Amino acid sequence: MLRYVIRRLLWAIVLFVAVSFVTYVIFFLVPANPARLAAGQSATPEKIAEVEHFLGLDDPVHVQYARFLKRLVLEGSLGQSFLTRRSVNAEIERAAPITASLVFGGMILVLVMAIPIGILSALRPRSLADRAAMVYVLIGISLPSFWIGLMLSYLVGYRLGLTPIAGYCEVFSVPEASQCGGVLDWAYHMILPWTTLALVVAATYVRFTRAEVMETLTQDYVRTARAKGAPESVVMRRHVLRNALLPLVTLVGLDIGLLLGGAIFIEAVFGLNGLGGTAIQSISQFDLPVLQGVVLFGAIAIIVFTLLVDLLYAWIDPRIRLT
Repeated sequence: MLRYVIRRLLWAIVLFVAVSFVTYVIFFLVPANPARLAAGQSATPEKIAEVEHFLGLDDPVHVQYARFLKRLVLEGSLGQSFLTRRSVNAEIERAAPITASLVFGGMILVLVMAIPIGILSALRPRSLADRAAMVYVLIGISLPSFWIGLMLSYLVGYRLGLTPIAGYCEVFSVPEASQCGGVLDWAYHMILPWTTLALVVAATYVRFTRAEVMETLTQDYVRTARAKGAPESVVMRRHVLRNALLPLVTLVGLDIGLLLGGAIFIEAVFGLNGLGGTAIQSISQFDLPVLQGVVLFGAIAIIVFTLLVDLLYAWIDPRIRLT
């Protein structure tokens, strides 16, 4: 087990270095001059050259990358914004909790919805419940998340007035008379974003769960357990669900890592200034350090959750450690 963990950790480190290098080189090759944007439209060539030297943009790409990697590893710093000169770490620390609130809350709702529906659909194929589940899967996969979010915002938030249409409340803050804050206000403002994410993502999980359960039901060990007279509840719990839902661990881990990189459309619909909104703003302003910070945070999230999935898989199924 220890050798397996060490191999996965080393692979995660190599992958992070590769991702950071490719990300840095791609942004370095973009045909635009951040120094001109930072200096202003009316800046003289001498002023632009001075700003370029101040930002270190006149050095070769390998020198800039080495400086960036050294600062990231030794100081844990992603640099400073070209435009505001604020720390990129501070921007990530502000935006990441908003995106994390959306992703983790939405994924909990996804699992609560998708697993029971998928199991019921697999146990009763071609029934009315199965056909209804497949219709939902088709709709959930086909419709874009921003359209679902806009419809929910209009119908539930505007027409019925049951939830806020947009905005975010800090979960750990103590609200003042004119502000929102605390767990209740936070959850109240996140109901529609969570529901939108769940309706979109759960469709894939329903189909995945249904396929895995139906395939597991045909395995020899399930037939053997039934032939020995084991109760159906025991067969489902110990043999079917335990094996059928194991691949779901991989899917959940990868999706959380991907979504933490920025659920851009859902954040835009509900006015959540998370990592997605920060990335869009940095692109429009060509603020490379902030954009690099968001991309690297997303890459780190994917690497970390992939590593956690690998370790969890090895703990659940010891056969994985041999591969």
